[in-house]
Amino acid sequence: MTYRELDFIFPFIIFGYGIVMTFVLNTPKLLTLAEERLAPELLQRFKARRVLGFVSLFVGGLWALQNLWFS
Repeated sequence: MTYRELDFIFPFIIFGYGIVMTFVLNTPKLLTLAEERLAPELLQRFKARRVLGFVSLFVGGLWALQNLWFS
């Protein structure tokens, strides 16, 4: 894998992380399941990443669109 390929794929990884985090943290069923099964410290750290997930979704989406548009 070259740097050029990695530079093209990286925004999609960031966008995927944002999708997964935003989906999980905004789905009530998954959130109650996490509250039942995760330790309180781990759940608190997971919930603290809500803003990071949203920012990753937004920035990764724009960055991926830019890569698709200009390639």
